[in-house]
Amino acid sequence: MQSTHPLVIAVDSSTTATKAIVADPTGHVLSEGRCELGMSTPGLDKYEQDPREWWTSTNTAVGRAVEQLGANERARIVALCSTIQRQSFALVDADGEPVRPGILWLDGRAAEQARRIGTRDLHRLTGFQPDVTPSVYKIAWLNEHEPENVSRAARVTGVHGYLAHAMTGHWVDSAAAADSLGLFDMARLDFDDSVLAMVGLRRDQLPQLVDPGSSMGPIRRDVTRAWGLEQDVELIASCGDGQAAGLGCGAIGPDEAYLNMGTALVAGVHCATYEVGDVYRTDAAGIPGHYVLEIVQNSGSYLAGWFRTELGDPALKGAPDPALEEAAAGVPAGVGGPMVLPYWNAVQSPYWNPVAKGAIVGLGGAHGRPEIYRSILEGLSIEMARNLRGLQNDTGTPLTSVRVMGGGQRSPLWRQVMTDCVGLPLTACETEEVSAMGAAVLAMASTGVVGDIPATARAMAKLGDTSEPDPERVELYRELAEVQGLLYPALAHAFEAHSQFLLRHQR
Repeated sequence: MQSTHPLVIAVDSSTTATKAIVADPTGHVLSEGRCELGMSTPGLDKYEQDPREWWTSTNTAVGRAVEQLGANERARIVALCSTIQRQSFALVDADGEPVRPGILWLDGRAAEQARRIGTRDLHRLTGFQPDVTPSVYKIAWLNEHEPENVSRAARVTGVHGYLAHAMTGHWVDSAAAADSLGLFDMARLDFDDSVLAMVGLRRDQLPQLVDPGSSMGPIRRDVTRAWGLEQDVELIASCGDGQAAGLGCGAIGPDEAYLNMGTALVAGVHCATYEVGDVYRTDAAGIPGHYVLEIVQNSGSYLAGWFRTELGDPALKGAPDPALEEAAAGVPAGVGGPMVLPYWNAVQSPYWNPVAKGAIVGLGGAHGRPEIYRSILEGLSIEMARNLRGLQNDTGTPLTSVRVMGGGQRSPLWRQVMTDCVGLPLTACETEEVSAMGAAVLAMASTGVVGDIPATARAMAKLGDTSEPDPERVELYRELAEVQGLLYPALAHAFEAHSQFLLRHQR
């Protein structure tokens, strides 16, 4: 691209850090900045954050990215777009000051509310299964336990809306970010009055909505000048980090899936119509009027890291262990160890049960760390393959491409196990910050230099190597999946009884 073409700033405000990149129309990243965020755990299953850190970390990360550029490059920046951690929210006053700490997506305090008010009708309306993750149930919890905070909050805002206010001074949000609050009539892509009333909210507490990819107004000049930018910079409406990852790897068609092997395992496909299914949840897409059908497994690389931290080499403190990887790679595929139900952080797809927990079945005296470690990777991958098959059966569209990203895919062992379980080639996305690249796609599409959002996504995606499935191992894992699939139905009653036991004795 010529040096006269525009540049954009893209931000990924995630749970533990905010990352910022500056990108050109080819997807080349010119500079990066990063700032960590804190988190508090005030009680069992409670995870909170100071909303002010959402902005201060963004401000710092963007400043660090911009300061690495020369004067010519800084002058070419025309837009900023920020993707965000979804389903985290805050109650704030009219100036954006928090009424109480923000509640994060991984907070599990609202299991009772999810069970009591979560219904199939609410799932069909909002796109989200009854589960502790959607904000709607945690807002219901607040309305029951802290009603004074809910009623006196001038605004209830997700991370995207909070950042938009910090940068523009207006309470405006993207429909593809505010959807994750779980307060939408998802087919209409707007807040639903009956849901608001159910959890004690007023419509004036919610932001104005705009389409993803549209302008939310110019960023305040005092903000841009502090970054070293003298020109006007437009703030472009974004989407959640999962949907942005699909854009960042160019997975646009209904037969093209993205698979993020990160802390959680998340996979999805774009869909031109509103659909509801048991295996997936339905998100508003970064492409206006479209949706993302998304599979979510809360335990991903977190679970492999847990094993290395708690049962691995203490000197490595949970870091990747080449010796353990090599030993696990030497274990026969599928038959070298036990079977794992990978629900350390409960189960979302395909059962959506907040009280389900992990299980290891089939342990024997001959099994050691390599066998158990490999069985964890296999359990995660078998579950993802089951979910992807359910997604394809529901949509009637076979997958032809799976784009893989995230730290887990850097493990050659896990990457091959996942490939063999899914039974399709997995093509790596070489962009390190793929969700941020999705935000860059939306920002760049607003300039019209490349084309619309789908064309810009394909132009900016950076794809790498492809792993091919081994036919024999594909069949072996399909057979093992049938056996592993018996575990959850057999243990569901035990999970419930155990949960009730803990509630009685942990009070």
